Amino acid sequence: MTVDSAIDAFLAHLAVERGLSPATVEAYGRDLGFLAQSLGDREVDGIKASDLRRHFARLEARGHAASTRARAQSAIAQLLAFLRAEDLLANDPLAELARPRRGRRIPRVLSRQEVTALIEAPDDSALGIRDRALLEILYAAGLRVSELVTLRLSDLHLESRAFTVQGKGRRERLALLGEPAVHWLSRYLQEVRPRWSKDDKDERVFLSQRHASLTRQAIWYRIRHYALQAGITQKITPHVLRHSFATHLLEGGADLRAVQEMLGHADIGTTEIYTHVSRKRLHDLVESRHPRGGTLR
Repeated sequence: MTVDSAIDAFLAHLAVERGLSPATVEAYGRDLGFLAQSLGDREVDGIKASDLRRHFARLEARGHAASTRARAQSAIAQLLAFLRAEDLLANDPLAELARPRRGRRIPRVLSRQEVTALIEAPDDSALGIRDRALLEILYAAGLRVSELVTLRLSDLHLESRAFTVQGKGRRERLALLGEPAVHWLSRYLQEVRPRWSKDDKDERVFLSQRHASLTRQAIWYRIRHYALQAGITQKITPHVLRHSFATHLLEGGADLRAVQEMLGHADIGTTEIYTHVSRKRLHDLVESRHPRGGTLR
């Protein structure tokens, strides 16, 4: 089997058997596409450690960051593991290579005051009610934007202030809502959505004014629009609300395992980054507010 054919089979495995999202499969495809360019028409059983070493050196020479090279190596490692599981490869040529060190970037988060200003920015128009509802839900449940746009009416259990989320890898979890989020979501469902839905059988929760699905790009645009209205100058994406949700929970004393479950993280190591955010924010608070918290001059 050639490298190209192996990559095609692996991407199909990710999409069909592991149920990864199209965006994630596409990201794997980009990383592995560089590998295919490096190895050409090579057969998979002819891949050597020296080939992979040259491939990573080429990525570094092109200016790819250490985090990008680490992600590419992770994709290749999973490809090779798949090939060994399918008895298409006997040895692991990656075993001889050291992993690039991946820099750990602290997520950007909003203060509680900034979150409040952002969420309260929409007006009382039909569009504003919809946007207030989606902002409330993004922050109240720490959703990924992809989870929001795929939300269905049958997922909602508003009488118990909860809803079901279809997360990454088709993992399902229960998300909880506070009363403000339930109030605005209920207003949207009762006052706005019936006017925007053309079909009584349409299950999509959030719709556009043109009766279509609400896209991720549209949500990004709306959030940036309200951030400017709220006087927030830093670049805001839907994921910043997810980061803020997790950070504010931990600052309030929530258990790390509970936050992991609420975020839908498969690995608690992914959730631990928010403990670093909380510590940094505490250090910043001490330095700015405590009389002897600053640096020596």
